[in-house]
Amino acid sequence: MVRYAALVVFFVGVLTTAALAQAGARLTNMSDISVGDHWTYEIRDEIEGKVSEIQKVTVTDVANNEVATRLDVVNTDRYKSVIYDKSWNILREGPNRYSPSSGTGIRSPLALNAEWQAKVDEVSGDGFAWIINVNSRVTGEETITTKAGTFQTFLVETNQAIRSTRYPKYATQISIRAWFGPEVNRWVRRNVVRREETLIIRNETFELVEYGRKATQ
Repeated sequence: MVRYAALVVFFVGVLTTAALAQAGARLTNMSDISVGDHWTYEIRDEIEGKVSEIQKVTVTDVANNEVATRLDVVNTDRYKSVIYDKSWNILREGPNRYSPSSGTGIRSPLALNAEWQAKVDEVSGDGFAWIINVNSRVTGEETITTKAGTFQTFLVETNQAIRSTRYPKYATQISIRAWFGPEVNRWVRRNVVRREETLIIRNETFELVEYGRKATQ
């Protein structure tokens, strides 16, 4: 009986891994993304231990290699535009520009232990500039349950080392743990920790509570 149970666990694990790998191989060209697709996230401030706000991301346009979105803070008048490439790397966020991109998206095909790097130039609307070194790695395959449902995900861990061109001795580090769900074609859960000179000043978790995709209707 013990041997049988072990075999069941083994084969379930193999099937789950195979399904994730198959999904990861086809998810990131985003050819099926449509205007009106949307994802709503509940944001928890892990420092204060409470939900700080709810954000809704809606696709407003898709052209060439760019995906335009509007980020609305639910129940407020606050919103901003964010332009991504088709792998969810940020190109423009409000007045900020990233070249060639933020490097914080994903890279297809997703598979366990896949890794990639990027060197990024960021320029703000008021002329401040930063150089960002980004390292990402797929470290796990996990089943995640949120208010939006239960999803098979890839865990992508990303580390950013940020230095100001004006104050090069001033260091910022951002660590991101993102559970990417092929079914929703976006993050199901995402934790962002920001450190200034090694001290944590931000620790937030974004969790999917609702989504809609025309391609799956």
